[in-house]
Amino acid sequence: MPPFVDKLRSMIGAERGDAALSARELERLRAQLKECAAGLGGEVSARARAVRLAQTYLGLDDVGRQQFLKLIALEFGPRPEAVAEAHAAYQAAVGSPAQWKAEAALRGAMRSSRIRILTQFNAMPQGVKFLVDLRADLLRYLENDRELAVLDRELESRLSAWFDVGFLELQRLTWHSPAALLEKLIEYEAVHEIRSWTDLKNRLDSDRRLYAFFHPRMPDEPLIFVEVALTDELAGNVQALLDEHAPVFDHRKADTAIFYSISNTQVGLRGVSFGNFLLKRVIDDLKRDFPKLENFATLSPMPGLAAWVRKQPEVLAEAGVDLSLETLSTASWADDKAQARALREPLLRLAARYLAQAKRGGDGGPPFDPVSRFHLGNGARVERLNYLGDCSAKGFRQSFGMMVNYRYALDEIEDNLEAFASEGRIAMSSTVRRLARPRAVEKT
Repeated sequence: MPPFVDKLRSMIGAERGDAALSARELERLRAQLKECAAGLGGEVSARARAVRLAQTYLGLDDVGRQQFLKLIALEFGPRPEAVAEAHAAYQAAVGSPAQWKAEAALRGAMRSSRIRILTQFNAMPQGVKFLVDLRADLLRYLENDRELAVLDRELESRLSAWFDVGFLELQRLTWHSPAALLEKLIEYEAVHEIRSWTDLKNRLDSDRRLYAFFHPRMPDEPLIFVEVALTDELAGNVQALLDEHAPVFDHRKADTAIFYSISNTQVGLRGVSFGNFLLKRVIDDLKRDFPKLENFATLSPMPGLAAWVRKQPEVLAEAGVDLSLETLSTASWADDKAQARALREPLLRLAARYLAQAKRGGDGGPPFDPVSRFHLGNGARVERLNYLGDCSAKGFRQSFGMMVNYRYALDEIEDNLEAFASEGRIAMSSTVRRLARPRAVEKT
């Protein structure tokens, strides 16, 4: 259970129950929500109402919480008759001096009471975190209950405004940061598991940097963080990069910054994008501290590769891979050195084709791979494929041990971004593009 929930429960005296809302409780909740929607009273009243609602919500099990959210979604939207009346008045006023007043009235009629209810949670201490966690619940329920979609859209819109990048603070975290914050880095790391405190200390050594975005209303919760290695080469193997026993690199000689892990920490902020701003801010910070840095690149997983192959297994034979998906997804084949040598070129071709051609929702969609969508959408280019770059069980399971470097060439970022956004064109090095060509073309 998130520490915030315990803190709020202590503050409001809430105890987790196991029962959904009864008819009487549902009616009492409806009355509370109507008070919130009406916005009666001053700031003290608003805070008291928000705390009571939070107490009710946290005291419910999943069924009850879903009832709570569905009540807001279905009963506190704009009134259709008021919207229709305001729309008719606006249409009649178009072209007249009364048009702008009618337009304002139409906007007012379309304003949802859901927004007023959600906004009142901001009056609570830790209210923003409460809403972020509430949306995490909402996203789970939404998978099987599409009637909640309207509430999710409105809550995502409010969170996008509240978490605008202009409000966020970039902080560098070090081994001397508060222990509670370091524990959260271990908990939230989503790309390469932090196995121990020694592992974490290695990632915070003098040749490493770790930056995170924070919101002033959630000062103890990193929203997203990026881990950076300072090197003099384009890293190609994550186990070597994270080796706790490797000598510490002299960061004064570094000309390359490798972004090897980017982790979003708050499920409830899904769809609220600030990762691209994080990288830009981090690059600026690194260039200020290390003027010799010339190369900025990632060492990234390809988390969708195995899933893509599973959808169209014929691509294995087309690339010249003669092992099954199940065998490729384990490390056993790589232990045979002769087999590993034989599969090098076929698997590199497979990975190149995946990054160049695999699309979500058909040929005209964005890249199938989520990491690729992120970096290409930020103006990076596919620089190099790394065979057996991740030899962990997870690495084989999701991408047969392969990784990719995306390079952020500062003088190309804007052009790459524009071409990707307007035409879907993927920036690639000539080496990777050549690997992505069909085998028949490759031989000519």
